[in-house]
Amino acid sequence: MHQICSYQANMRVGDQSYPAYELKNIINYLLNHFAEQHVEQLLQDIGLDITALNSSEFVYVWQVDYAMMFMRRLSQDPEVAAKAASCYKVADLDVLQPYLAKFNTLGDCLAFAIAHPELVGSFSDTLIRNDSGHLHVRWLNTNKVELERYSCQFQHSICSLLAFAKELTSKTIQLSHIALAEPCRDASFLAIKTGAQVEFDSEFFEWSIAHDYLELPLTYPFERQKSQSICDIESSYISELLTILRQHAPELPCMDAMAELQNISARTLRRRLAAANTSYQKLVDQVRCQMAIDLILTSDYSIEAISDLMGFGEVSHFRQSFKHWIGHPPGHFHRLNRPLVAESSS
Repeated sequence: MHQICSYQANMRVGDQSYPAYELKNIINYLLNHFAEQHVEQLLQDIGLDITALNSSEFVYVWQVDYAMMFMRRLSQDPEVAAKAASCYKVADLDVLQPYLAKFNTLGDCLAFAIAHPELVGSFSDTLIRNDSGHLHVRWLNTNKVELERYSCQFQHSICSLLAFAKELTSKTIQLSHIALAEPCRDASFLAIKTGAQVEFDSEFFEWSIAHDYLELPLTYPFERQKSQSICDIESSYISELLTILRQHAPELPCMDAMAELQNISARTLRRRLAAANTSYQKLVDQVRCQMAIDLILTSDYSIEAISDLMGFGEVSHFRQSFKHWIGHPPGHFHRLNRPLVAESSS
């Protein structure tokens, strides 16, 4: 975990798998704080019944995303995702317990979570940095998720990690700092639960934790029989499309060409993606953005050279596209193992 800087392109979207325990947590929170009819409406909206959910280890990303925003809009509380996630118990983790039982420290668990989004779930790509005895986890909004949704996902992730960490180590874990890229509002619950200074109007979403916490040993009494559990992740149509796009990069096929590769019509392709709450253009932008960030952070290529490698005729077009993808110009990110700096010009 002490590598200086690393980029993790681990965002999950659409019909890709996501651990069912997060959806179960949201449902339980709604049952405890709102009328049962709201839960019934949510389950109907995402096409699940409570029996099927309780027997599932994985669901679709879009179902968890939808449920989180359903909860946010029902409650009208900008901190509701943090409150729901703070109710987590390690016993809720189902399929993850056999993996966590093999580790010795909290840092081992966090490293596993970051490296295995297919098992843990992830709403965002991340940039991991180590500096002055702290680990900084910056979320990169490569899918251009609207601010309200992204903030909910970020807060839910932070508070779920801390809830699990407290049980795993028998210690109260505190964060050093939280940066939120949203206007100032009441964040008293988040501040109390995390122990962190919460900064608003930041250029990014980021949380930081001292290395000392990551070195804490695990004390949780995992059940022996659960170590034999085997997870089964269903195939994803969107994962298939993303694989094809990455194989063709940087010359990505248009939607008609992708439909032809799939032996379906463009209309059918569009309908399938809409059913998974995404679009072909979003997938294309995601792949191109992730490729560009990876090149910027892990290669010695100049911005001009990266622009050429990605097939842009003009570097100015690449800069404009990059800023459209992630909200920042490419120079916002520096090379691997160097500090992040803001670009002086776009």
